Amino acid sequence: MVRAQGVTSESELAALFDSPPGTADAEVLKRLRQMYEAGGWVLVESAIADMPADLRWLFESGAVTLGQLAAVHRALGATSAADLAAAIDDQRMRGAAGLDATVESAIAGALPTLRAHIPRIPLGRAVAIAEPILQQLRKTPGVEWAEPAGSLRRGQDLIGDIEFVVSTDRPGEVIDEFLRGPEVTRTLHRSARRLYVLIDRVQVGIRFPEPDNAGASLLYLTGSAAHFDALRAHAQSIGWRLTSSGLHAAADGAPRPAPTETDIYSALGLPWVPPEIRQGDDEVAVAARGELPVFVAPDDIRGDLHMHSIYSDGRDSVDAMVDACRALGYEYMAITDHSPHSAATRSLTPDAVKRQADEIAALRDRFDDITILHGCEVDILIDGTLDFSDRVLEQFDIVLASLHERAGQERDKLLKRYLAAMHHPLVTMITHPTNRLVPHRAGYDLDYDRLFEAAVETKTILEVDGAPAHLDLDGALARRAVAAGAMVSVDSDSHRTDTLERQMYLGIVTARRGWVEPRHVMNTRSIADLRALIAAKR
Repeated sequence: MVRAQGVTSESELAALFDSPPGTADAEVLKRLRQMYEAGGWVLVESAIADMPADLRWLFESGAVTLGQLAAVHRALGATSAADLAAAIDDQRMRGAAGLDATVESAIAGALPTLRAHIPRIPLGRAVAIAEPILQQLRKTPGVEWAEPAGSLRRGQDLIGDIEFVVSTDRPGEVIDEFLRGPEVTRTLHRSARRLYVLIDRVQVGIRFPEPDNAGASLLYLTGSAAHFDALRAHAQSIGWRLTSSGLHAAADGAPRPAPTETDIYSALGLPWVPPEIRQGDDEVAVAARGELPVFVAPDDIRGDLHMHSIYSDGRDSVDAMVDACRALGYEYMAITDHSPHSAATRSLTPDAVKRQADEIAALRDRFDDITILHGCEVDILIDGTLDFSDRVLEQFDIVLASLHERAGQERDKLLKRYLAAMHHPLVTMITHPTNRLVPHRAGYDLDYDRLFEAAVETKTILEVDGAPAHLDLDGALARRAVAAGAMVSVDSDSHRTDTLERQMYLGIVTARRGWVEPRHVMNTRSIADLRALIAAKR
């Protein structure tokens, strides 16, 4: 329901028009009257619906009037929750034209609820929307660099805003070029250095800060707030003042140019901190000690050990999946279709195992640039046994084991099932160990420390699954797993050729959030190393 100057209906709007002078913001009242006379209440509602989502929520919630919000926008150019938080943090809101402590207090009090209210979309969908936008921005003439910001850049499971920061001295031309693209369905806001549009029903924001300070803007907008606070405390300890507007000498307030994020980190005596670990945990302290490791990256991955074909619930043939993996430059891959007990629409029956093996053997004869492993993803049954007999499992080069049902058992019984599978000599890997479904279902309540100990003890790999609904192990658990000495594998769990690359990327981002290094990841190693691990357990 619209709350413009307290207005929630056409009759209330008419009453506002008849109110004494000074009752409402004169400029807002003038614009409302113009819209109403031109198109009636429908036009007023439509105009409000076209506002940037964060601002619209503020007055729809009753936190501020439309007049106050207009004053905020005119004085500060604020179009998002991040803008409002920065203005409060830097003390730019209080004292700005038309604003006072009451407005600042109302907005500050509403921000936590606003952030919780922002619709969240899964990382996979956000990346699918963001990739073509980023490609378009980076190839636009006049763009020095363009990067995603916010929770998208940090690789969180669920994304609030899709935002980009672009360094250019020709923002108007870049905006014009961007708006000529076919993806934009509606322009929500345009100013000299900001653009908010609707793409695929999702609000997308693009910032164009002054190039000399673009790095500071990217740093602040990437977050997290806890990481920025830790950086600010570190800066203060060595004589700098860090705010949303950049880095300043504490003594005289002189600003330090920051065309890139590295300029700020370097000024603070720190290496650049990867966005995925900017959580406000211990990353700033570790960086200050010079102990940040090099995290796993796409170029480190030599193969994908988890994918499905039309033999189970995949969309594409084994042949097509092989071609796609060859195009990605992989040295090896594993076809790992589901066993019958899984909830998949189709599954790999014992009778089909030989037929699939023959097909893979023929493909091996055709291609000498990739090693094709014949595997399966076998369900761990309620009693801890596996869905295929040992006679069937022995035919596979690699065996992945998993739980697919909801957590209908006590944590000790679930753990017991996992431990039984991990002690099975033919099981190489446990896939998506928490079995969560983002954003619908939390992971199992397990003693994960015991699970990680068992993985080390049995030399069983634990997966970081890149399927958007899994991202499992998540960053926090992946960090605990590798700290315990477990080996992980980062895989796509793809069911189609066109998601192999993106889902591997999502898995890598998730692993990086867990401080996972290449040495922790099985599929950064050679096929000989992988085969040796499998043989040693068998």
